[in-house]
Amino acid sequence: MKILVTVKRVIDPYVKVRVRADGAGVETEGVKMAMNPFCENALEEALRWREKGEASEVVALSAGGAQCAETLRAALAVGADRAIFVKTESPPEPLAAAKIIAAVARRENPGIVWMGKQAIDGDFNQTGQMTAALLGWGQALFLSAAKLEGGAVLAESEVDSGIQTVRVKTPCILTADLRLNEPRYATLPNIMKAKKKPLEEMSAADLGVDDSPRLTVLATAEPPPRAAGKRVENAAELVRLLREEAKVLS
Repeated sequence: MKILVTVKRVIDPYVKVRVRADGAGVETEGVKMAMNPFCENALEEALRWREKGEASEVVALSAGGAQCAETLRAALAVGADRAIFVKTESPPEPLAAAKIIAAVARRENPGIVWMGKQAIDGDFNQTGQMTAALLGWGQALFLSAAKLEGGAVLAESEVDSGIQTVRVKTPCILTADLRLNEPRYATLPNIMKAKKKPLEEMSAADLGVDDSPRLTVLATAEPPPRAAGKRVENAAELVRLLREEAKVLS
């Protein structure tokens, strides 16, 4: 069984995000970038399944600008067999990304598509669900555990009441939570080997996908600074401040 894994290039999660001076978005010039953390978990799980003999090939997929190729090389360095890079004019919105993934899935015919549950830049949490709808496949989301059982996946996710377990037939879409596993690091020998692994490039137009943006960002602003805390003498004073200043009590 072939596994397709999507990986997105985002600002490194340990970097402080800054708004551009003109308010037209987040500053990315000269900022360290990395693979989306949830995508790392999805890739790690696919690699573990291949190592157990439950998958024959792991294919990494990314869409975006030219630098996304670096993210795919990182995926190859930790163990992906080959990579597919879909060039777009700008980072695709969730619907465009879902259409690209669905088009590649129809061409590659994987048994499973592993994805991060969301990207830490847009935080949309929509692409996995949209992809499943476009393909007409089953889906299991926010997974903290998953295992193959015959022609299906037994998947666990954390919900308010505890652990929810579902059984979904393949082919299917699976999205990973951070609790799923601990991603591995790329070793120097594997980084060198990754340079020789195949990385196929194409455009969204080659897949028949219109990746034109449907959303327009009017302005981006940093949140207001957090007010300093106050020490109160008693419960009555706390209630008064909550009613008169915080406006959370009527």
